Amino acid sequence: MAGAETPNRLVGHIPDLRRYARALTGDAWAADDLVQDTLERACARWQLWAAGSDLRAWLFTLMHNLFVDGARRALRQAGQRVDVDEVANELVAPPAGTEQALDLQRCLLRLPEDQREVLLLVSLQDLGYEEVARITGVPVGTVMSRLSRARSRLRELMEGARPAAPAAMPLRRLK
Repeated sequence: MAGAETPNRLVGHIPDLRRYARALTGDAWAADDLVQDTLERACARWQLWAAGSDLRAWLFTLMHNLFVDGARRALRQAGQRVDVDEVANELVAPPAGTEQALDLQRCLLRLPEDQREVLLLVSLQDLGYEEVARITGVPVGTVMSRLSRARSRLRELMEGARPAAPAAMPLRRLK
């Protein structure tokens, strides 16, 4: 890394990175590992950062990519995929009046990964749509759509409501 101020610049972003990582992973140990991996990658690839550009956004992009890569690796190792539509009834908060109360963290973890990332970057990290689009590598319109769906689904989960049944046949992802 070049320059004596470089380590200080990275250190200043650690609290934001930790907060985002904890919200992404839902686990303090996994979050700390993700932050460490992000900082290691930033140090190893420091020459890829364009001086004068937003260091925070670059770090969040590194973290996003590491998290996605890890999630994909876990899916490959598990060897199975779950269709969200097939487990929709399991993603609903328990009926009102039960002693189990889902907190915000648990509800966030029940959101699809792509929606949760956008929601956290916009809400928790206070990033603009354009910055989130750069970090996640999707168009701004997709960011706005994911954010809207995430807010709606989070509201349903927090209120314990079942998602409304679609009137038409739902679209399925094909790969």
